[in-house]
Amino acid sequence: MRRIVIVILAIISARGMTANTCSAADSTPDQKQGVSGSLVIIGGSERFDQREYWESIVELAGGPGARIAVFPTASGDPVKKGGWVISALNKAGADAFLVPVAWRKVPLSPQEAVSDPELVGQVQEASGVFLIGGEQDRIVKALYTLEGRSTPMLDAIWDVYRRGGVIAGTSAGAAVMSRVMYRDAESVLGTLLHGVHWGKEIDRGLGFLDDEWFVDQHCLVRGRFARTLVAMHDQGFKYGIGVDENSAVIVKNGKDLTVIGYKGALVMDLTRAEHDPAQQRFNLKNVRLTYLDRGDRFDLKTLQVTPSDEKLDDQKIDPTSPDFQPDLKRPLFFNDVLGNMTVVDLMGQLMESIHGEAIGLAFDGAQARKQAVDGFEFKFTRDGESVAWYTELFGGDDYTVLNIRLDINPIRILGPLYESDK
Repeated sequence: MRRIVIVILAIISARGMTANTCSAADSTPDQKQGVSGSLVIIGGSERFDQREYWESIVELAGGPGARIAVFPTASGDPVKKGGWVISALNKAGADAFLVPVAWRKVPLSPQEAVSDPELVGQVQEASGVFLIGGEQDRIVKALYTLEGRSTPMLDAIWDVYRRGGVIAGTSAGAAVMSRVMYRDAESVLGTLLHGVHWGKEIDRGLGFLDDEWFVDQHCLVRGRFARTLVAMHDQGFKYGIGVDENSAVIVKNGKDLTVIGYKGALVMDLTRAEHDPAQQRFNLKNVRLTYLDRGDRFDLKTLQVTPSDEKLDDQKIDPTSPDFQPDLKRPLFFNDVLGNMTVVDLMGQLMESIHGEAIGLAFDGAQARKQAVDGFEFKFTRDGESVAWYTELFGGDDYTVLNIRLDINPIRILGPLYESDK
C-alpha cells in the first residue's frame, strides 16, 4: 500500500553566546566536514516566472534532468504548493519530485516519512533539495527526532550537500539555513522591546551555512534587519545576512556568495559592536552594515565585496574623494525606519548626501497618538570606510553600499504625538 501511495504522489509531483548557544545543532560541525555543495537562499515571495532562480538551482544540481527533491514540509497545503515549485523547476529542465514529509494532506506522518527507507533512498539519489515556504518550525520538528538527533532523512539531505549538490530554500526554507533561526517572533518592534527567548522566538535551525552567520528572510520589505540584530546579539553571532523578498543569495564552497533576483541582501557585522548592559532595553553601537545588490559578489570569509559589472562600469561614490559632489542637501530623517525598504533607501541617500548622518525612528505610532511610548533611534553614520556604487541600468536606483555605521539607542516618544486642529 505504501508503494502505491508513493507512486501516486510521484505522479502528482511530475504534473504539475549565551547559555542557549550550545542548544543549537551540536552535530553541525561534523556534518559540515567535506561539504562541497551550494546553497540557494531565497528571501521569500519569489516569482515563478523569474527563471533566474529556477535555472540557477537546476544548473547547480547538475543541469538538465537533475533530480531535485522538493520538501513541502513547512506548508499547510503541501501537495499544491509543492506542485508549484516542482512545475517551476521542471520548466527549467529539472526532474523534480515531491517528498511527502508534511504535517497535513499526505498519507504518512512526518515521523514515518523521515524514516521510510524508500523515501530516504530517493533523496540520497537526488542532486538537489528544495525546502518551500510556510512555517519553519515544521521543517525542524520533522527532520530532527524528539531527542534532537538527526533523522535518516536529514542525513540524506546532508549527503546531497556533501556530494556537491544544491540545497535551496525560500522563506521558511531560508530561515532554517543557519544553526539558529527565528521560530515564532513578535513584530519587529515587539522583538526590539521584549527580546528573544530560546524555544519561543528563536530555536535550532538546520545549520547548512557557516556557524558564524545568521540568516533572516523577507528582511528589507518587512524591516526585519532590526530583529536580526536582536537574535545575533543574543546568540553571539558575528555576522548576519538578511535576504529580501524576490531576491536570493547563492553560496558556493561555503564562502563565495552571489546575489540574484529583484533586489538584494543586507550584511550585518557585529565584530566591532558594543552593548551597554546598564541600559534596560536593547542597544548596540558600531554595527557595520553593507547592502549587496543583484549581481554583487561577496566572500563570507574575507568579507570582500565585488560590485556587479554594471555598477563597476557606472558610478562610484566615495565621500572621501575630492571629486565627491553630493546631490542631497536636506537632513535625512525617517519616521519609520522599519518600513518597506526604508533602510536600503536610507543607506543610498546617505551616500549621496552633504550630511554624514541619517536618523530613523522605530515606535508604535498608533499608541503614540494617545500617549508616550518606548521606541528606538537608529543613527546611521557615513565614515571613512563607507563607499558605494550606483547604476540605473536595471531600470531604477540600484546601490551597493559598504560599511555604514549603525547605532541603536532606546528612546521615549513624548505623546500624544499630534493634535488635530479640528
